[in-house]
Amino acid sequence: MLNKKIGILALAVVLTTSVLVGCSKKNNDDSGNEIKGNITSVGSSALLPLAESAGKEFSKIHPDVIVNVQGGGSGQGLSQIIAGTVEVGNSDIFIEEKNITNNEIKDNKVAVVGVGPVINKNIKIDNITGQQLKDIFTGKIKNWKEVGGPDLNIVLINRAEGSGTRSTFEKFGLGGVKSAKAQEQDNSGSVQKIVAQTPGAISYLSFSYFNDTIKALKIDGVEPNAESVGKNDWKIWSYEHMYTRKDANRATIEFIEFVRSDEVQKNVVAELGYIPINVMKVERNAQGEITELK
Repeated sequence: MLNKKIGILALAVVLTTSVLVGCSKKNNDDSGNEIKGNITSVGSSALLPLAESAGKEFSKIHPDVIVNVQGGGSGQGLSQIIAGTVEVGNSDIFIEEKNITNNEIKDNKVAVVGVGPVINKNIKIDNITGQQLKDIFTGKIKNWKEVGGPDLNIVLINRAEGSGTRSTFEKFGLGGVKSAKAQEQDNSGSVQKIVAQTPGAISYLSFSYFNDTIKALKIDGVEPNAESVGKNDWKIWSYEHMYTRKDANRATIEFIEFVRSDEVQKNVVAELGYIPINVMKVERNAQGEITELK
């Protein structure tokens, strides 16, 4: 009788242990710890700081996933995701703006980026009008004294053609007018350094590249900050898109979900100078039309 009771007890222990192990394995799978693979994320240099930071944090949670982040501009991001050579194509512009229709591509809006004019910090002005901004970048105004600054020639610095930052700036800052011919830089980091080092320089950068080595200008008295973008008082902004294939692998899908999560939006996105999607009071479509959010 005693042996029978011991046998029953042993069987119960085995069954209980099996259930616990099974639950543990299921929970481990659900937590995503089994994700493996490489994610290559290419494109917008305005989105580069967020993509790099989010990639590092994601790899800490999922050590078997390597997130390789590269710049190259929004055009590069779109062309490579369409070609299927990368897992994520980063862009400051809607794919429709390039007159591309591709039903295999999914648009994931991960943040909003504000873009603003920046000047060498030794130029003693803080504010210009929208018309003055247009006249400077189209070459009508050539000296800073014409807008209340020093007697110093204006040095224009552009992003390269295909840059989403340039597209956003020309579309919403210059009213759709093309900037005058000037030296061009392939990435925002280079623009930041050149403006800081060049007397008389002016260019444009996303807010995430603003720092104390350069000066960001107000336009018509409006500060370039998250609050003014959120209300559309500051007009020069765009969405940051992480385009993926609709048949993306599990690691890529979970990476995008991670970037869009409340934790990343509230912390990483905001800390890096972007505007979280959920703080916007308006939304904008590919045609530039604004709708107020309720």
